[in-house]
Amino acid sequence: MIKNNLGFWALLKKPIMVLAPMADVTDCVFRQIITKYGKPDVFWTEFVAADGLAHSLAREKLKIDLLYQEGERPIVAQLFGGNRENMRTAAILCKELGFDGIDINMGCPDRSVEKQCAGAAMMKDPKLAREIIRAAKESGLPVSVKTRIGYNKNEMETWLPEILAEDVAVLTVHLRTRKEMSDVPAQWDLMKRIVEIRNESGKDTLIFGNGDVLDLKDARKKVEETGCDGVMLGRAIFGNPWLFSSHIPSIKEKLKVMIEHTKLFKEKLGEHKNFAIMKKHYKAYVNGFDGAKELRVKLMEANDVKEIEEITNDFLAQIE
Repeated sequence: MIKNNLGFWALLKKPIMVLAPMADVTDCVFRQIITKYGKPDVFWTEFVAADGLAHSLAREKLKIDLLYQEGERPIVAQLFGGNRENMRTAAILCKELGFDGIDINMGCPDRSVEKQCAGAAMMKDPKLAREIIRAAKESGLPVSVKTRIGYNKNEMETWLPEILAEDVAVLTVHLRTRKEMSDVPAQWDLMKRIVEIRNESGKDTLIFGNGDVLDLKDARKKVEETGCDGVMLGRAIFGNPWLFSSHIPSIKEKLKVMIEHTKLFKEKLGEHKNFAIMKKHYKAYVNGFDGAKELRVKLMEANDVKEIEEITNDFLAQIE
């Protein structure tokens, strides 16, 4: 019997390995590439403003960030927002769009997000956070939350029980405070206690850890050491769509997939997003081998797909 609050999550085998939502990184194009070369157990979309999705003028533009392919399932739409009615509307829209779940961002430290009483600002207002979760639940989809251990200090003993009280499907904890950003190592030593807090709550909520995870081997080790149900991997995916397959690509493989990624970006998002977004990917694909620095410089100066392909193929011809 599937527990109501877990939905599709109850069908997944533990440990569950998922891909973190990252703005201007894990868009529909990169997820399509990842699906082909090393799919995680669950995908997240880039985060999208619930306030925007709730208003017709902004909705169509923002729906670009909610594009997905059927092969990406199960896929969760990540939303942020501090307005209950707008969160309800946005969550219902996500159900209509066919998403498998809703995740609410309660950890983003971006000032513009916090000004909307969203992201990390939610940690300052547990009452509103709980109301936002309830509003999203009205969609009928399983609702999860991604957050941090606290705002200015470790507040997990008081903050996490507030979320767990709403019977969310998954609670993903980035193991740093908002104040720490990513300037200190993630505090994985806290994860055992976070699991205990879940157990003490009597809830079935799955607990995922996030922060400084190198690869699948490292993720599995952290699960064994802490007892969490899964791990969310983020920065490790940069330049490595094989992350969830554990395949180690050759230089040629990496550069050929980089070209494939570029062409797909042009095809799917060329009319909607700035081509410069791809350049952060080039920095990651072109790294750690002889001639990488010189190749990167050339790619940074390129302006379109044709140039990228020519520059890369010239490099490959030289090393073969």
